[in-house]
Amino acid sequence: MKIPIDPAAFAPLLAWLFNLWVRTIRFEPAEGNTDFVARNERGEPTILALWHGEIFPATAFGHTLTSKVVTFVSQSKDGEVIARVLERIGHTTVRGSSTSGGVRALLQAKRIMERENRMAVFTVDGPKGPRHKPKEGIIFLAQRAGAKIVPIRAYPVRKKVFDKSWDHFVLPFPFTRCPVYVGEPMAVTTEKLTKEVLERETARLEARMLALGPK
Repeated sequence: MKIPIDPAAFAPLLAWLFNLWVRTIRFEPAEGNTDFVARNERGEPTILALWHGEIFPATAFGHTLTSKVVTFVSQSKDGEVIARVLERIGHTTVRGSSTSGGVRALLQAKRIMERENRMAVFTVDGPKGPRHKPKEGIIFLAQRAGAKIVPIRAYPVRKKVFDKSWDHFVLPFPFTRCPVYVGEPMAVTTEKLTKEVLERETARLEARMLALGPK
Protein backbone atom coordinates (compact mmCIF):
# COMPACT_ATOMS: atom_id res chain seq x y z
CA MET A 1 0.00 0.00 0.00
CA LYS A 2 1.43 3.35 -1.06
CA ILE A 3 1.15 6.04 1.60
CA PRO A 4 0.71 9.54 0.11
CA ILE A 5 3.19 12.13 1.33
CA ASP A 6 1.95 15.65 1.95
CA PRO A 7 4.60 18.06 0.54
CA ALA A 8 3.55 20.63 3.13
CA ALA A 9 4.93 18.29 5.80
CA PHE A 10 8.39 19.41 4.70
CA ALA A 11 7.60 23.07 5.49
CA PRO A 12 9.40 23.11 8.88
CA LEU A 13 12.58 21.70 7.32
CA LEU A 14 12.39 24.10 4.36
CA ALA A 15 11.86 27.06 6.68
CA TRP A 16 14.88 26.01 8.75
CA LEU A 17 17.01 25.68 5.61
CA PHE A 18 15.85 29.09 4.37
CA ASN A 19 16.77 30.79 7.64
CA LEU A 20 20.15 29.09 7.63
CA TRP A 21 20.79 30.00 3.97
CA VAL A 22 19.81 33.64 4.51
CA ARG A 23 22.29 34.03 7.36
CA THR A 24 25.17 33.13 5.06
CA ILE A 25 24.42 35.80 2.43
CA ARG A 26 26.16 39.18 2.74
CA PHE A 27 23.59 41.74 1.66
CA GLU A 28 25.07 45.08 0.60
CA PRO A 29 22.68 48.00 0.10
CA ALA A 30 24.06 49.53 -3.09
CA GLU A 31 21.45 52.15 -3.93
CA GLY A 32 18.47 53.77 -2.25
CA ASN A 33 17.23 54.04 1.29
CA THR A 34 16.36 50.95 3.36
CA ASP A 35 14.27 52.82 5.95
CA PHE A 36 10.99 51.58 4.42
CA VAL A 37 10.42 49.34 7.47
CA ALA A 38 10.61 52.33 9.81
CA ARG A 39 8.35 54.37 7.54
CA ASN A 40 5.73 51.63 7.57
CA GLU A 41 5.93 51.40 11.37
CA ARG A 42 5.37 55.17 11.50
CA GLY A 43 2.06 54.67 9.73
CA GLU A 44 3.11 55.11 6.09
CA PRO A 45 1.68 52.01 4.36
CA THR A 46 4.23 50.29 2.12
CA ILE A 47 4.19 47.64 -0.60
CA LEU A 48 7.46 46.02 -1.68
CA ALA A 49 7.61 45.23 -5.41
CA LEU A 50 9.82 42.34 -6.57
CA TRP A 51 10.35 40.50 -9.83
CA HIS A 52 9.29 36.85 -9.62
CA GLY A 53 12.73 35.62 -10.70
CA GLU A 54 14.39 37.49 -7.81
CA ILE A 55 11.94 36.36 -5.16
CA PHE A 56 14.53 34.28 -3.24
CA PRO A 57 17.30 36.90 -2.81
CA ALA A 58 14.88 39.84 -2.48
CA THR A 59 12.71 38.06 0.09
CA ALA A 60 15.84 36.92 1.92
CA PHE A 61 17.06 40.52 2.12
CA GLY A 62 13.70 41.71 3.43
CA HIS A 63 13.72 38.90 5.98
CA THR A 64 16.95 40.28 7.47
CA LEU A 65 15.04 43.51 8.21
CA THR A 66 11.59 42.28 9.29
CA SER A 67 9.16 39.39 9.00
CA LYS A 68 6.15 41.63 9.60
CA VAL A 69 4.81 41.36 6.07
CA VAL A 70 1.82 39.97 4.23
CA THR A 71 2.70 37.93 1.15
CA PHE A 72 0.63 36.76 -1.81
CA VAL A 73 0.79 33.05 -2.62
CA SER A 74 -1.01 31.25 -5.44
CA GLN A 75 -3.78 28.74 -4.75
CA SER A 76 -1.85 25.90 -6.41
CA LYS A 77 -0.46 22.82 -4.62
CA ASP A 78 3.03 24.34 -4.83
CA GLY A 79 1.56 27.48 -3.31
CA GLU A 80 0.41 25.50 -0.28
CA VAL A 81 4.00 24.46 0.46
CA ILE A 82 5.29 28.00 -0.07
CA ALA A 83 2.57 29.43 2.18
CA ARG A 84 3.46 27.01 5.00
CA VAL A 85 7.16 27.92 4.74
CA LEU A 86 6.46 31.67 4.72
CA GLU A 87 4.16 31.37 7.72
CA ARG A 88 6.91 29.45 9.55
CA ILE A 89 9.29 32.38 9.08
CA GLY A 90 6.75 34.91 10.34
CA HIS A 91 4.89 36.08 7.24
CA THR A 92 1.11 36.34 7.00
CA THR A 93 -0.07 34.90 3.68
CA VAL A 94 -3.11 35.48 1.50
CA ARG A 95 -3.99 32.98 -1.20
CA GLY A 96 -4.68 34.29 -4.68
CA SER A 97 -3.04 35.60 -7.83
CA SER A 98 -3.81 37.39 -11.08
CA THR A 99 -5.13 34.10 -12.46
CA SER A 100 -7.28 32.97 -9.51
CA GLY A 101 -8.80 34.62 -6.45
CA GLY A 102 -6.94 37.87 -7.05
CA VAL A 103 -9.49 40.50 -5.98
CA ARG A 104 -10.40 38.65 -2.80
CA ALA A 105 -6.71 38.28 -1.91
CA LEU A 106 -6.05 41.97 -2.55
CA LEU A 107 -8.89 43.07 -0.28
CA GLN A 108 -7.79 40.61 2.40
CA ALA A 109 -4.23 41.95 2.20
CA LYS A 110 -5.51 45.52 2.57
CA ARG A 111 -7.34 44.59 5.77
CA ILE A 112 -4.25 42.86 7.17
CA MET A 113 -2.04 45.85 6.31
CA GLU A 114 -4.40 48.15 8.18
CA ARG A 115 -5.14 45.87 11.14
CA GLU A 116 -1.61 44.56 11.79
CA ASN A 117 0.48 47.38 10.28
CA ARG A 118 2.26 44.93 7.97
CA MET A 119 3.98 45.72 4.70
CA ALA A 120 2.78 43.84 1.63
CA VAL A 121 5.16 41.93 -0.64
CA PHE A 122 4.17 41.64 -4.29
CA THR A 123 5.88 39.69 -7.09
CA VAL A 124 4.58 42.00 -9.76
CA ASP A 125 5.14 39.83 -12.85
CA GLY A 126 3.91 36.57 -11.30
CA PRO A 127 2.67 33.97 -11.17
CA LYS A 128 3.25 33.10 -14.84
CA GLY A 129 4.65 36.19 -16.55
CA PRO A 130 5.37 37.67 -18.98
CA ARG A 131 8.72 38.28 -17.33
CA HIS A 132 9.33 41.85 -16.12
CA LYS A 133 5.82 43.00 -17.04
CA PRO A 134 3.96 44.16 -13.90
CA LYS A 135 0.35 43.09 -13.42
CA GLU A 136 -2.31 45.58 -12.34
CA GLY A 137 -3.05 44.19 -8.87
CA ILE A 138 -0.29 46.11 -7.10
CA ILE A 139 -1.69 49.42 -8.40
CA PHE A 140 -5.17 48.49 -7.18
CA LEU A 141 -3.85 47.55 -3.72
CA ALA A 142 -1.66 50.64 -3.40
CA GLN A 143 -4.57 52.94 -4.18
CA ARG A 144 -7.01 51.14 -1.87
CA ALA A 145 -4.51 50.98 1.01
CA GLY A 146 -3.11 54.49 0.51
CA ALA A 147 0.30 52.85 0.21
CA LYS A 148 3.49 53.72 -1.64
CA ILE A 149 5.28 51.11 -3.75
CA VAL A 150 8.97 50.48 -3.04
CA PRO A 151 10.77 48.54 -5.84
CA ILE A 152 13.58 46.22 -4.73
CA ARG A 153 16.15 44.43 -6.91
CA ALA A 154 18.73 41.91 -5.68
CA TYR A 155 21.85 40.88 -7.61
CA PRO A 156 23.73 38.02 -5.92
CA VAL A 157 27.29 37.78 -7.21
CA ARG A 158 27.46 33.97 -7.14
CA LYS A 159 24.22 32.33 -8.19
CA LYS A 160 22.44 29.73 -10.25
CA VAL A 161 20.08 31.15 -12.88
CA PHE A 162 17.43 28.75 -14.17
CA ASP A 163 17.37 29.99 -17.75
CA LYS A 164 14.70 27.54 -18.86
CA SER A 165 12.14 28.83 -16.39
CA TRP A 166 9.91 31.67 -17.59
CA ASP A 167 11.16 34.02 -14.86
CA HIS A 168 14.89 33.06 -15.03
CA PHE A 169 14.71 32.19 -11.36
CA VAL A 170 17.81 33.27 -9.40
CA LEU A 171 19.14 31.09 -6.57
CA PRO A 172 21.99 32.77 -4.66
CA PHE A 173 24.82 30.53 -3.54
CA PRO A 174 25.52 30.42 0.21
CA PHE A 175 28.16 32.90 1.43
CA THR A 176 27.85 35.11 -1.63
CA ARG A 177 27.72 38.90 -1.67
CA CYS A 178 24.40 40.34 -2.77
CA PRO A 179 24.10 44.03 -3.71
CA VAL A 180 20.55 45.30 -3.18
CA TYR A 181 18.96 48.26 -4.95
CA VAL A 182 15.97 50.05 -3.43
CA GLY A 183 13.90 52.47 -5.50
CA GLU A 184 12.26 55.66 -4.34
CA PRO A 185 8.73 55.14 -2.98
CA MET A 186 6.17 55.50 -5.78
CA ALA A 187 2.80 57.05 -5.03
CA VAL A 188 0.08 55.83 -7.38
CA THR A 189 -2.58 58.02 -8.92
CA THR A 190 -5.84 58.82 -7.17
CA GLU A 191 -7.69 58.75 -10.49
CA LYS A 192 -10.30 56.14 -11.29
CA LEU A 193 -8.45 53.01 -12.34
CA THR A 194 -9.59 52.69 -15.92
CA LYS A 195 -7.78 50.39 -18.34
CA GLU A 196 -5.75 53.32 -19.67
CA VAL A 197 -4.80 54.57 -16.20
CA LEU A 198 -3.74 51.08 -15.09
CA GLU A 199 -1.60 50.65 -18.20
CA ARG A 200 0.09 53.99 -17.51
CA GLU A 201 0.76 53.22 -13.84
CA THR A 202 2.11 49.71 -14.48
CA ALA A 203 4.37 51.11 -17.20
CA ARG A 204 5.65 53.71 -14.73
CA LEU A 205 6.41 50.98 -12.18
CA GLU A 206 8.07 48.81 -14.82
CA ALA A 207 10.40 51.64 -15.84
CA ARG A 208 11.38 52.28 -12.22
CA MET A 209 12.15 48.63 -11.57
CA LEU A 210 14.15 48.12 -14.75
CA ALA A 211 16.21 51.22 -13.96
CA LEU A 212 17.37 49.72 -10.64
CA GLY A 213 20.68 47.91 -10.77
CA PRO A 214 24.37 48.21 -11.55
CA LYS A 215 25.10 51.11 -13.87
